[in-house]
Amino acid sequence: MSNKFSRRGVLKSGAIAGSGLLLPTYLRAESHSGFTNAPTGSEVVFGFNVPQTGPYSEEGLDELRAFQLAVEHLNGEGDGGMLNTFSSKALDGAGILGKKVTFVTGDTQTKSDVARASAQSMIQKDGAVMITGGSSSGVAVAVQGLCQEAGVIFMAALTHSNDTTGKDRKANGFRHFFNAYMSGAALAPVLGNVYGTERRAYHLTADYTWGWTQEESIAASTEALGWQTVEKVRTPVGAGDFSSYIAPVLNSGADVLILNHYGGDMVNSLSQAVQFGLRDKMVNGKQFEIVVPLYSELMAAGAGSNIQGVYGSMNWNWQLQDAGTQAFVKSFGEKYGRPPSNAAHTSYVQTLLYADAVTRAGTFNPCGVVEALEDFEFDGMGNGPVLYRGADHQCFKDVLVMKGAENPTNEYDTLEIVETTPRAQVEYAPDHPMFAGGDLGQCNPGA
Repeated sequence: MSNKFSRRGVLKSGAIAGSGLLLPTYLRAESHSGFTNAPTGSEVVFGFNVPQTGPYSEEGLDELRAFQLAVEHLNGEGDGGMLNTFSSKALDGAGILGKKVTFVTGDTQTKSDVARASAQSMIQKDGAVMITGGSSSGVAVAVQGLCQEAGVIFMAALTHSNDTTGKDRKANGFRHFFNAYMSGAALAPVLGNVYGTERRAYHLTADYTWGWTQEESIAASTEALGWQTVEKVRTPVGAGDFSSYIAPVLNSGADVLILNHYGGDMVNSLSQAVQFGLRDKMVNGKQFEIVVPLYSELMAAGAGSNIQGVYGSMNWNWQLQDAGTQAFVKSFGEKYGRPPSNAAHTSYVQTLLYADAVTRAGTFNPCGVVEALEDFEFDGMGNGPVLYRGADHQCFKDVLVMKGAENPTNEYDTLEIVETTPRAQVEYAPDHPMFAGGDLGQCNPGA
C-alpha cells in the first residue's frame, strides 16, 4: 500500500487493532496517549448534541435518529447501511478499534449557550471523545470552539453558515454539509434561467451567523446575474409570526422574496407570505416569486402546498439513485418508517467518517483523526466523489437544486430534483473573501 505524507505527522504502516487490516497510522506511537477522554475500557462514548426542542427541533430529532442508526451499524447491528457502499473498507461492524460505540444525547434548544453547556457536560461528565450535532450554525460555531479548547473532535452536522469553515474554522472541527456560498453558486444560474436576469429581490433573514452569510451569498450570486437587491431585513429566530415583516414587501417594488429562514421559521414565513397573496401578484410586469435558498424535506412537508414551485438548494435528497443513498434510505426507512432528511444524512455520514478516520489512524487521538480526515477523498456515501479539504475542513461535492413538487403523492415527495450541480461549480479558494479571517491553528489533543 502506498502511503501519503501528512503535513502534520509521519505515516507508517501498521495493523489496526480489531480490524484485521494493514492500514497507515498517522502519529508516532508515543503520542497515542495523553489526550482528552482516551478510552480505557471496552466502550467509547460519542456525544450527540441536537435541538430536541425549539424552532429547529424537527431537524434535530431527525439528526438524532440518524446518529442512533449509525451507532447500530458501527456495532454490527442491522443491515450495515452505508458501511456496505463506503469506498473506504476500514470499518467492519465490530465497533471501533475493538470498542463498542455508546452515546449520550443533549438538547441544544437552538441556543448557543445551552449547546455549549451540554457539550461541556458530555466531555467532562460522560467522557465523550467526539461531539457532533447542529441544526443551527450559531450552535455549531460555539460548540466547535469548545471542542477545540477541550481537545476533542467536532463533526459538525447541520450547519450551513460560511463561517463554520470560514472565519470560525478550527483544526478539531470538520463539516460534511455544504454552505451558503455553495447554495448561491448552484441556485443562481437556475433562478436566472427560470425568472430572468432583471429581478428585484427583498431578503428576510434570520438574524445570526447562518442568515447573514446566506443573505450575503445569495445577494452576491443573484446580483452577478443582474438582479437588484431592494431590501435586507433581519428577523429574530423563533419569531413565529412574520406578518409584520412580510407586509412591507408588498409596497417595496420587489418582485422576488428571498426567505433566508430555516426550520419552523421558514414554514411560518413562507405560509404567511402565501396567505398575504404575494404569489398571486404581478409586480414590474412579472409574476411575484418566492425563493427559499436552503431546503429540507421536513420544512417542505410542514409548508404543504405552499412549497409548490418554490426553488431552493439541498446537500442531499433521499430520491437520489446511487447505491449509497439507496442503502441509507432502506436502513432508515425500515427503522423509522419514513425517508431520511438531508440533515439526517449528513449526521449519519459524519458519524461513519469519524469512525473510519479513527480506524485508519489506529488511534482516538484527535490529532491522528485530523490527519486521517484532511484531504481525504471518498465515495459511496450518497454525494458522489467527495473531498474533505485539509485547508479548511470543508467537504466539496455536488449540490442539488430543488423545487417544490407540483403534484406530490404523499408527504415525503414534496420536493423534486431540478439539477445536480457539479462540484467544480461550487468550489472556491480557501482565502475567498466570504471565508477570510479564519485560521485552523493546530489540532488540540487536550489532556
